[in-house]
Amino acid sequence: MAKKLLLIDGNSVAFRAFFALHNQLDRFVNADGLHTNAIYGFNTMLDHMIKAVKPTDMLVAFDAGKTTFRTAMFDDYKGGRAKTPGEFGEQMPYIKKLLDAYGIQHYELKDYEADDIIGTLAKQADEAGYTTTIVTGDRDLTQLTTDRTTVAVTVKGVSEVERYTPEHVQEKLGITPTQIIDMKGLTGDTSDNYPGVTKVGEKTALKLLKEYGSIEGVYENIDGMKKSKMKEHLIEDHELATRAKVLATIKRDAPIKVGLADLPYEGPNVETLAEFYQEMDFQSFLKKLNVGPAEPATPIDYTVLTKDNLAELDQFKTAVEFYLEMPTANYHVSAFAGFAIGHDGHWYISRNMDLLQEPALKDLLASTTVQKNVFDMKRTIVGLHRLGLEFHAVDFDLLLVSYLLDTNDNSNDLGNLAEQHGYMDLPTDETIYGKGVKRAIPDDDTVFFSHLARKLAAIAALQPTLLKELDENEQTPLYHDIEKPMALVLAQMEMAGIKVDASRLQAMGSQFKERLSEIEQTIYQEAGHEFNINSPKQLGQILFEEMKLPVIKKTKTGYSTAVDVLEKLAPEAPIVANILQYRQISKIQSTYVEGLLDAIHSTDQKVHTRYLQTLTQTGRLSSVDPNLQNIPVRLEEGRRIRQAFVPSHDDWQIFSSDYSQIELRVLAHITHDENLQAAFKEGDDIHTATAMRIFNLASPEDVTPNIRRQAKAVNFGIVYGISDYGLSQNIGITRKQAKQFIDAYFQEYPGVKQYMTDIVKQARDQGYVETISHRRRYLPDINARGFNQRSFAERTAMNTPIQGSAADIIKIAMIQMQQALKDAGLKATMLLQVHDELIFEAPASEIPTLEKLVPSVMDSAIELEVPLKVESHFGNTWYDAK
Repeated sequence: MAKKLLLIDGNSVAFRAFFALHNQLDRFVNADGLHTNAIYGFNTMLDHMIKAVKPTDMLVAFDAGKTTFRTAMFDDYKGGRAKTPGEFGEQMPYIKKLLDAYGIQHYELKDYEADDIIGTLAKQADEAGYTTTIVTGDRDLTQLTTDRTTVAVTVKGVSEVERYTPEHVQEKLGITPTQIIDMKGLTGDTSDNYPGVTKVGEKTALKLLKEYGSIEGVYENIDGMKKSKMKEHLIEDHELATRAKVLATIKRDAPIKVGLADLPYEGPNVETLAEFYQEMDFQSFLKKLNVGPAEPATPIDYTVLTKDNLAELDQFKTAVEFYLEMPTANYHVSAFAGFAIGHDGHWYISRNMDLLQEPALKDLLASTTVQKNVFDMKRTIVGLHRLGLEFHAVDFDLLLVSYLLDTNDNSNDLGNLAEQHGYMDLPTDETIYGKGVKRAIPDDDTVFFSHLARKLAAIAALQPTLLKELDENEQTPLYHDIEKPMALVLAQMEMAGIKVDASRLQAMGSQFKERLSEIEQTIYQEAGHEFNINSPKQLGQILFEEMKLPVIKKTKTGYSTAVDVLEKLAPEAPIVANILQYRQISKIQSTYVEGLLDAIHSTDQKVHTRYLQTLTQTGRLSSVDPNLQNIPVRLEEGRRIRQAFVPSHDDWQIFSSDYSQIELRVLAHITHDENLQAAFKEGDDIHTATAMRIFNLASPEDVTPNIRRQAKAVNFGIVYGISDYGLSQNIGITRKQAKQFIDAYFQEYPGVKQYMTDIVKQARDQGYVETISHRRRYLPDINARGFNQRSFAERTAMNTPIQGSAADIIKIAMIQMQQALKDAGLKATMLLQVHDELIFEAPASEIPTLEKLVPSVMDSAIELEVPLKVESHFGNTWYDAK
């Protein structure tokens, strides 16, 4: 049997697990008051990796202490690190206890790090013909990759990993795994707190290594290098570089007292592991062991609701929990499987949907005085509306509240979500109903009714805890004044739907088919023969082997023919531009013509999208079934799709209003930058104003369209924390020019630069950032050791308050807009939200009223330090309303 060794960097993965669930620290506490989030996350990683690797042998290595041979070499090695949180330290002995129950060896060695134990065992395993997987959160271990050893580095939470092989290291960095040590020698390591050569970063180090092979090679050839500051630094810091390389080198011959013969993995001791899970209160892991009943241990009582006992619902005078079971995600068309209602442990369940029409239930659901506690109020409102029922007075929406508490955890499964909040008495729908094609509502009433009763119990149990957390986060107004009213507005918009002219779509489809056929023939002529245009492999052969176009990027399976590659090649050969056009039109045809035709409801000739209110981490809305926010507008063929969206009545028109440059206005408000604010206050074109500043131009007339385009890219790039490389790629300039643009921008708008510094520091200190409405986004990677993870978290910290605040503003505008239409007694209906744009339909006679009303409501949604600006258009179709 082939030997498969799994080696785990215990401290690194445990620390990763701790911070992955750090925002839920108070939820992961067992009955004895022990914090358990790191233990829980570590267990999740073990399950995941054991399943993926199927190891025959295992070991988890730990650091033995803070002093090692490296600290003897350099006192400040790993100095300056924040003190280990007590909540983390208290869990480490229990992680080792977990490993004992799992039957997994663990080991530590005085004066050495876990890396050295792993490096030594991995070398022994290589020599013995084992296949080895190393799991770590530390990219330093990627130096250990060989043809037989893969290093799996955690990239998100503890389960998602990036697998490093020698080929992956080469593809990613352009060097071999052993050269990673030389790179560290040249650059030093800020996370481990040892210096390398002054002003030599990763880019310079990689360039040197590609030329000279190693640190030794650099210094052997240093006399021949031309005079430069870099050469001076290399000479001055020779000793630092040599020491840094030693510090970075993982030992492959540590004096360990454990060998491969000690590492066989035969699986857990189920009884011991079950006892451990009980001690930790890990109900979900207990379930997976199958050591007890499939149902949660806590029994659940319920009453089957019938016509005969409907009167018992009179007991609910102040509040009820309610759940409407619809088996499929699209609640506009899903069947109805049953419902549950009750309060304070008195649960009533039924499959009989006709009971909802009985006055005792119908009036209770419609009551404005009895508070309702639910999971996903929008889904519930739309579902009941399909049954001709009203639903009012929602107090607690578990889905919405959970989303606001942490936008990173937004499962739409009540069982999963309850578990995230430490409530373990509810299985997931997948557990009860199955998944994929086998998913079905159980025929057994006991199983199905118990599950629905548990859903109500979970909603009731989590309400006080989560509302308290919401209050502590100062997010109660965000919930009550924005997200909950927003759900009502979205429900009304979804139920209204928007009419789509199927005959127009069909006509467009025919034209697109003809156009695709023409482009196809042109491509075949240019290639010299027919081939499958949709096959990346065949396309790669045509372009790079037969036509000899320059290869820009390779994939594991051949040549890359991704859009960014083809766009760079387009000037080289007409065939490439035609392929790009073919792809674009083909996408429009399949996704928007055929997709929309399939989505039209036969009853009203409308499409009823679903707005996902709890998906994005910034608070922006997403649209699915169908996605009406993503209809392409850059291509005329894409814009034409909007011609099929028409008013639902004769003599009505489509009216559209959108915020002008709202994210840049929010940026001006948040940063308090005087120069940025002045441009908006004076009504200047912000891109022209920026162009004049960063290119030092005297007047707007000097700003050419190309210069304005570049300034626009800088403006929006800054919002997204763009790098000089990213900007150079966007607008086709050198990185040096891009850096000059960004530097000039920050010089002209110093408030923006200060904001970016401050917001990243704030994120590091508190672990999250907020929008103007206190919408939070947690950033677990903000203090990550890995440069890429940390950089992404920093960019996210800069952007989220801006993009999220813009999302807050349009939500506030929508809520106020819905009320304004009602107060004005208008027939006009809000139909769609497409990011910064609102789309209405209205009688032609109401258009002059909307031209004044809509901008006035949107302009005044929130008071910023700069004015908001709204532009409006109208016409007979959505296409014309632009």
